[in-house]
Amino acid sequence: MKLKMQGSGTVDVAESAFGAEFNAALVHQVVTAYLAGSRAGTKAQKNRSQASGGGAKPWRQKGTGRARAGTIRSPIWVGGGRTFAARPRDYSQKVNKKMYRAALRSVFSELVRQDRLVITDSIPMKGPKTKELAKKLKKLNLDNVLIVNEAFDEKVYLSARNLPDVGICDAAAIDPVVLMRFEKVLITLPALKLIEERLS
Repeated sequence: MKLKMQGSGTVDVAESAFGAEFNAALVHQVVTAYLAGSRAGTKAQKNRSQASGGGAKPWRQKGTGRARAGTIRSPIWVGGGRTFAARPRDYSQKVNKKMYRAALRSVFSELVRQDRLVITDSIPMKGPKTKELAKKLKKLNLDNVLIVNEAFDEKVYLSARNLPDVGICDAAAIDPVVLMRFEKVLITLPALKLIEERLS
């Protein structure tokens, strides 16, 4: 299949990579797993046996007129332990490589169908100039955009980091979540070919 490039010309890409049907259920599963995997899962609380103190019975069982109490670290007391204390846990979900690649194919194909994938030869920058990059993006009519390069480009990264609604990513680190976070995706031709090779 042929995709239009920015300005003029077209580029041939594999239909298997950029012409797949959108599988909403699969994309949802992969995105959920990706977000779950980024959770720290380090939350921890103390139950009544772990809270310090409370070894002695606060008062005798009978005759005081107060409710029976065996420890000052009871969950219903201030400073007591938690009834169902949180424990560190792993939130990650298993996603097969085949499923992950299929989800990426779905997202890229949908970007193509919605005309949200903008292909350019390269993004030449003389230096780390935010104003220069902002001017280039304005010329392309791109406000909320993810820039995808073949590899990490320090000049483009330093130019983009102060621009709101502009993200930057290299082809190897691309994921479904970052692709869907922006209205449009500006991708260089070498990056497109790398992704095509990965998804075909």
